[in-house]
Amino acid sequence: MDIALILALAGAGTMLGVVEGLKPGPLLTMVIRETLSGGLRAGLWTAAAPIFSDGPLVILSFFAAAWIATQPSVLLVITVAGALFLAKMGVECFSMEAPEMNVEARPPTASFLRGVITNLLNPNVYVFWLLIGGPLMASVVEREVLAPVAYALSFLVTLMMTKAAVAYAFHRASAGISEIAYKRLLAGCGAVMLGFSAYYVRSAYLLIV
Repeated sequence: MDIALILALAGAGTMLGVVEGLKPGPLLTMVIRETLSGGLRAGLWTAAAPIFSDGPLVILSFFAAAWIATQPSVLLVITVAGALFLAKMGVECFSMEAPEMNVEARPPTASFLRGVITNLLNPNVYVFWLLIGGPLMASVVEREVLAPVAYALSFLVTLMMTKAAVAYAFHRASAGISEIAYKRLLAGCGAVMLGFSAYYVRSAYLLIV
């Protein structure tokens, strides 16, 4: 067992997880959106989405990294679907009411589902795992089979914990936010989502031309 290699991959996964967790993107915006509109539990459920959406991609990336690089039509379909979904969620942000933070409310499983859909329709997730994470894990699997596992687990756990911390931070700040400020923040999330939608439309266009 190559302990040094396992620790090195785990360290790489942890660092990338923090970076990806804090980097602005559709899922981070969705975490903030759900926290503001549904409370802390909604934000935490949304932050947990990568365990479902990224998990299968870890396995798939081993086999599809080389193939996806030669199939831009696959990314095109994902990009268009992501653009439409983000546009829909972005428009909804402008009509949402300020939340009632009820700790006794039922677990907001719909938030988890929205987080999963957002991540599944985010082309950057596929690009990361199929063109970055996959080749990295594949390059060491013959030397130490546990190294890719350490990388994937450390990345996913750190990613979810980082986004959960963002949800907690916004939840704590919400106690002093007025209804008008809530709506402005939600409108800001909506504008960001529409911006990402426009970006994906542009990416789809570039894949065609």
